[in-house]
Amino acid sequence: MKLLSLFSGCGGLDLGFEKAGFEIPVANEFDSAIWQTFKLNHTKTQLVTEDIRNLAADFFPDDIDGIIGGPPCQSWSEAGAQRGINDSRGALFLDYIRILKAKKPKFFLAENVSGMLANRHSNEVNFIIETFKNCGYNVTINLVNAKNYGVAQERKRVFFIGFRQDLNINFKFPKGSTFDDSKKLNLRDVIWDLQFSAIPAAEGNFHNAQAENNNEFFTGNFSTIFMSRNRVKSWDEQAFTVQASGRHCQLHPQAPKMIFCGKDIFKFEPGKENLYRRMTVREIARIQGFSDDFKFIYSKVDNAYKMIGNAVPVPLAYEIAVAIHNFFI
Repeated sequence: MKLLSLFSGCGGLDLGFEKAGFEIPVANEFDSAIWQTFKLNHTKTQLVTEDIRNLAADFFPDDIDGIIGGPPCQSWSEAGAQRGINDSRGALFLDYIRILKAKKPKFFLAENVSGMLANRHSNEVNFIIETFKNCGYNVTINLVNAKNYGVAQERKRVFFIGFRQDLNINFKFPKGSTFDDSKKLNLRDVIWDLQFSAIPAAEGNFHNAQAENNNEFFTGNFSTIFMSRNRVKSWDEQAFTVQASGRHCQLHPQAPKMIFCGKDIFKFEPGKENLYRRMTVREIARIQGFSDDFKFIYSKVDNAYKMIGNAVPVPLAYEIAVAIHNFFI
């Protein structure tokens, strides 16, 4: 089955669907900082780099079975301006719908942050759901945590999944292979070995040519916002949500948890300040489920954190893709 991938990023969602047996002949991503990484790792996919707002629906192929993608989430984020669909980035959801309506594939998947389900966005979300239905789809909204799907990370995300109404498919979101706590992965499981080869980024947080397989970390001071809460998980816990930023990247579990000093104030344990470093690019890639043979190309390490942090964790994408694929076997 063939898919069209929109707002593809570096392709975490794409990888999961490919592992489940789907083909992705065409993808669209407008951020030029991602293009090299995507092309290097998705050699069977034609990457369209134009702005989706300038592309007519008939530009994309007709012989597709599904559309997948994650329209930009900043406008819906709890940490963002929370303007939702009224923001230019939030409105890109409408371009996704525009192409879906024209192509009418068997199914679609649209991923976004959990913040879009906040009460303040209820009118916009209801509008999106009704628009999906008017395009001819039965729609489910699914709020899930990646830690239940083979990912060593606390990460809540929303998935809109729709099947064309004439197919009469009653889709139920999969429970998750690690739903039971005894099966969950932790940081020790996925990044333990990387601590021994981690090195700092080059001056100015540019790529360090000495880093082995992207195993370099962002350096620099920590803001008062960063120091307003504990940023350390232990080896036997799941990571915090991976952020799309080097400066705000969580700290490595080699350090003790930060000490509470008062409202919105934490500090590092005295005498152990040298243990507090941000996780490396490769460490957060592992946490997001990217295998070590997935190469990230960048000059500034912050661009690497951004493309990884914005991705759908690969194991989560895979489990969803398998559940969808099972209806078409």
